[in-house]
Amino acid sequence: MSSMPSTTFTTGEFTSPVDGTRLATYAWTDVAQPRGVVQVAHGLAEHAARYDRVAQAFNAAGYVVHAADHRGHGHSITEVPGDFGEAGFDGLISDVAAFGAHLAEQHPGLPLVLVAHSMGSFAAQSVLLEHSGQYAAVVLSGSTALDVLAAGMAEAAARSDEPAGLEAFNAGFEHRTGYEWLSRDEAEVDAYVADPLCGFDLPEATVPSLFGAAGTLADPQRLAAIRSDLPLLVVSGQADPLAGGGDLVQLLGQRYRDAGVADVTVSVREGARHEVFNETDRDEVVAEVVGWVQAHS
Repeated sequence: MSSMPSTTFTTGEFTSPVDGTRLATYAWTDVAQPRGVVQVAHGLAEHAARYDRVAQAFNAAGYVVHAADHRGHGHSITEVPGDFGEAGFDGLISDVAAFGAHLAEQHPGLPLVLVAHSMGSFAAQSVLLEHSGQYAAVVLSGSTALDVLAAGMAEAAARSDEPAGLEAFNAGFEHRTGYEWLSRDEAEVDAYVADPLCGFDLPEATVPSLFGAAGTLADPQRLAAIRSDLPLLVVSGQADPLAGGGDLVQLLGQRYRDAGVADVTVSVREGARHEVFNETDRDEVVAEVVGWVQAHS
């Protein structure tokens, strides 16, 4: 998705109730008679405006879309890019839940759907443990069984002298830019690399902090708190290094089923890499996700 300014959204601000951090927001609201509301939670080292293409597809299907740049990201960066501040990743998780509650108040009577990618999906996994009643349906993109991924990254780091950062994910791909793990579409990778709000060097504490809740997210007792009738779609690329060839997203889906969530769909796109919304088959992916949301909200 292009990071260029778009006339399709309006910008605003949401103040985090955690610590007063001001988060930049985006709204795609050119819908005559909305049938629902979509909240987008973006990934690490990127920003919400990159979801313009997805938002426009949801608009065409009758959904208004809202997104926020997470703390330390996009136009919410206050000092160091990727720094979550004193509130840490727990603060970001709370922001996602609070922004969702704000949207529900803003649009009473309309179903609220959460579409969360990568780091945003990790936050969403935590949000669901306590706030599943807030959402009519949830889509997790580029997600994983966080505890298994963390163990694998720690093992890989132990075998080398380098700390495990995002660059480690490109190990199995060609090294044209170092971000080939994101997509097979070179133009999309180049747009990411050219975007000053993407791909920045992360503070040392950022990536490890994402795994803080990994054990909790694998705990059957905690997962049992998710309401059983919440529809869940897990969509991932088979070649996404976070997906473990698809096994880790299948495991994630099975954990939700085992916890009593009745409607869990896992969709693994053959050959696709991490950013399924920016992949060569992105039109099919977006159509699949929008269609699923229409059928479940």
